[in-house]
Amino acid sequence: MRPLKVILVICWLLGPIYMLSAQQSSATMDIYLAIGQSNMAGRAEVPSNLTGEISGVFLFTGDDITPWVPAKNPLNLYSSIRKEESMQRLSPAYSFARQMSKKSDAKVGLVVNARGGSAIAEWMPGTPFYQDLLQKAREASTFGVIKGVIWHQGESDLSKLDTYLVSLQTLITQIRTDLELPELPFVAGEIAEDQAGREAFNQLIRRLPNLVSRTGVASSKGTKTFDKVHFDTKSQLKLGKRYAKEMIKLIR
Repeated sequence: MRPLKVILVICWLLGPIYMLSAQQSSATMDIYLAIGQSNMAGRAEVPSNLTGEISGVFLFTGDDITPWVPAKNPLNLYSSIRKEESMQRLSPAYSFARQMSKKSDAKVGLVVNARGGSAIAEWMPGTPFYQDLLQKAREASTFGVIKGVIWHQGESDLSKLDTYLVSLQTLITQIRTDLELPELPFVAGEIAEDQAGREAFNQLIRRLPNLVSRTGVASSKGTKTFDKVHFDTKSQLKLGKRYAKEMIKLIR
């Protein structure tokens, strides 16, 4: 048998073994859902030093053959509801995942499914966005345990402050119910504070932990935007660490 054929036969024989090993090793994965609108999808520039793989972190693709790949920017690449690929850049999920990996002995898995410009009404139970999230979460959970949700959304709902918090409570409750995880930690993020009119929304979000158990808020204090809406690179990294800090508190 020719050398090339020998190599191909070996690869064919070892393929199933490798896939089985990969699935077994990912069974201890801590999985986090990252959802929301454009700031969670990521619009900030990805500097050259942040283009590599995140050690110990894997990104859910939803693919039957290769369900997980080493996580690297852009993390919203495999979202089933995203906008154009070129629009997906740096999100807070990046530094969040790095921090969570440092605090865990298990591998960290990310299910990122965000959509720029989306209103909270589009995420309500029964909507296509919600059903996509539920399906991805259930598929991913066969490889590990869903440990928490990070949510960044609100820029599209600044005119609906009277109903926003009720909608968010409904969303959190239904996610916990449908995933059969009644104590699932949920961290919401404040929107950028560097524009007039945003403080009212952030004050609203800060009330969440007093209304819903096992929830937290990632502060946007000291952050900046590059276009009046989207966090810049430094701010996204800062925000992601704050998400992680809140999540670690809730898990403990």
